[in-house]
Amino acid sequence: MPWRPVATRDQVPAGTGLRVQVDGHDLAVWHTTSGEFYVTDDTCTHAQASLSEGGLEGFICVCPRHGARFDVRTGAVRALPAVKPLRTYPVKVEGDQVWADLS
Repeated sequence: MPWRPVATRDQVPAGTGLRVQVDGHDLAVWHTTSGEFYVTDDTCTHAQASLSEGGLEGFICVCPRHGARFDVRTGAVRALPAVKPLRTYPVKVEGDQVWADLS
């Protein structure tokens, strides 16, 4: 899966995340309040919860189940109970379309 369209700008308001599914894979498209877009896996590495349902604080997404936190730029764990990093994907924005390299 090379570059794939994952969302449009207007689908993801600034400061939020959106769960999308591409070829059966759950992804989260994040739009920071400073205007950047990031794409990560949507499932928490600790406990099968949708990260996009937990919200975004700056560059940190929060798991709604147990409060684990991840940096959407790098996937790094920022708060327990998660210990395994989150997978991230390269992103580009062309016009109104957000693309992710899912290879």
